Amino acid sequence: MGEVQVPGRYGALPGYLAVPPGEDTRHPGIIVLPEILGLNDDIRARADRLASEGYVAFAPDLYYFGAKLRCIAATIAAVAKGTGRAFDDIEAARVFVADHDRCTGTIGIIGFCMGGGFALACAPLGSFAAVAPNYGQVPRDAVTRLAGACPVVGSYGDKDWMMRGHARRLEDALTAAGVPHDVKEYPDTPHSFMNHHEGLVATMDGLLRTGYRPEAAEDAWARILAFFAHHLHRPDGD
Repeated sequence: MGEVQVPGRYGALPGYLAVPPGEDTRHPGIIVLPEILGLNDDIRARADRLASEGYVAFAPDLYYFGAKLRCIAATIAAVAKGTGRAFDDIEAARVFVADHDRCTGTIGIIGFCMGGGFALACAPLGSFAAVAPNYGQVPRDAVTRLAGACPVVGSYGDKDWMMRGHARRLEDALTAAGVPHDVKEYPDTPHSFMNHHEGLVATMDGLLRTGYRPEAAEDAWARILAFFAHHLHRPDGD
């Protein structure tokens, strides 16, 4: 459907909505959270892909409320603290999708880098049936924070110098907490391996040893879609 605005705690929350083809069928929903770059064509394409797989996908613009650098700083602070405006906006996005006439009301969440950190932070809130943090930050006290979390499917790269050790930390925490999960660390794979970057950001990928890796990305998508199919299409989300 494209660009929309949805009701939020702070006013209209802009974002990108992608809905599966057809008019009568209802589907689970997925909130799509971006990297630090914010809502861009790459994230819109991730939402479109999820819609083509049978999900009502909504990607909120978390940087809508002011100058971009200010928004980035506030959003990063929120994910670090586990509270703040971004979480209110994510909840507004969840309510909007759950109430959409094409949605069953069962909602998952997927995030990339910064968005992956938010997805993981949302796992214990009781609002989502499954989450997919992709190279998202895992807090040091993850065992405590992830107690009672919904099922988690996480994807990381072993050459990701920004998230070194985070896949193991997440695996250990989810195992200790008894949370159903699938965590995989891909060999010879860097940060942002599921995201397509263009222009200056693509140039920076070369300098920072980050960026898209098709084989790992497609394997991660296969795992995520299988995980979501299992957990989001069940009435109880179990």
